[in-house]
This record gives sequence, structure tokens and C-alpha cells, in this order.
Amino acid sequence: MKKIAICGNIASGKSVVQTFFKGQGFKVLDTDDVSHELLTVKNLPLYNAFKDYDVFEDGEFSRYKVGQLIFSDDEARLKIASIMHPQIAEEIKKFFDENKNEEIVFVGVPLLFEAGMQWLFDKIIFISADDDIRLARLLERNHYTVEHARARINSQMPQEDKIEQSDYVINNNGTVAELKAALLSLVKQV
Repeated sequence: MKKIAICGNIASGKSVVQTFFKGQGFKVLDTDDVSHELLTVKNLPLYNAFKDYDVFEDGEFSRYKVGQLIFSDDEARLKIASIMHPQIAEEIKKFFDENKNEEIVFVGVPLLFEAGMQWLFDKIIFISADDDIRLARLLERNHYTVEHARARINSQMPQEDKIEQSDYVINNNGTVAELKAALLSLVKQV
């Protein structure tokens, strides 16, 4: 089985890429979904680490409040990463196990390099988009303020550093049709 990571900084188009590969019949795990499932008070290590923070609403973690906290507090970001990244890595391993008869599987891991999870994969696809394009996407898609959108963009490792460590780079500055054409070409290479 060939294990391929899909990564890219915020608003680069990872979700479109994952949807494309699913549409091509490949098994795809989205670790954003995994992290949402892990963000629960039933996750005792996480709950115990954050029970004294203002991150709850109606007895559960508020994704909005957690997001605000980790993008404004480096210590909190490191704390949540130290708990959740190993848990996400375990879920990725389970996904590989459940799909061991597949020729190729894809896993979307937005923070692949920040989490140090490269070792789990045979190949890495990086989705790249210019900062101004990603900023515009965040403003339109998430209705963030310019300051908050920039803070999210700046909280991640620079794209250039990730590109150097990736096996394939797909530029997503254009249309969805152009992106899909590039992905079709990549599938043939992989």
C-alpha cells in the first residue's frame, strides 16, 4: 500500500483535493474530521488539560472558542497539539490497517510538518496557493476579519519550508478546473 499525505496551509484547497481523490474511488481520511471527533469532553486527557479554560459551551468543547484560544495563545496551541497529534497519528494508523488491501490511500493532514507526522507516509503532496489568494478565500469563506485571517495564516510554518520537504507540489492559484487537471496528471505519476 502506498500511503500519501495531502497537506497545505490554511485555505490552500486541501478539501477540494481530498474530494477529488474520493471521487476517483480512492480511500481518503480527513484528519480535520478526526480532530473534530477527538474534541470532546469524553477525551479525558484533553478535557483535564483545558477544564479551567473558557473553551466550553453547553457542556462540550466549543470549536470556535478553542480556535480563538489556540490562535491567540502559543502555550495553549502547544498543549493541545501535544495531546491531539499523537491521538490523530493513532487514528491514521487505524485507517491504514482498515484499508491495507488498497493500492493507494490518501490522508489529508493540514499540520503534517508541524505535527512531525511525515514518517507515517511514503509520499507527500503539498497544495500551494499564494498568500493573497488564501487571505481572500478566508475572508470570503470564513468571514474572518483581515487581522484574524492573517493571524491564522502566520501561525503556520511558511509554505516554502513545506514545499522543500514534499514530493509533489500542486499550485492552486487558478480555477477548480485547472486544479482538477493538475490532479489527474498527478494520479498518473503516483
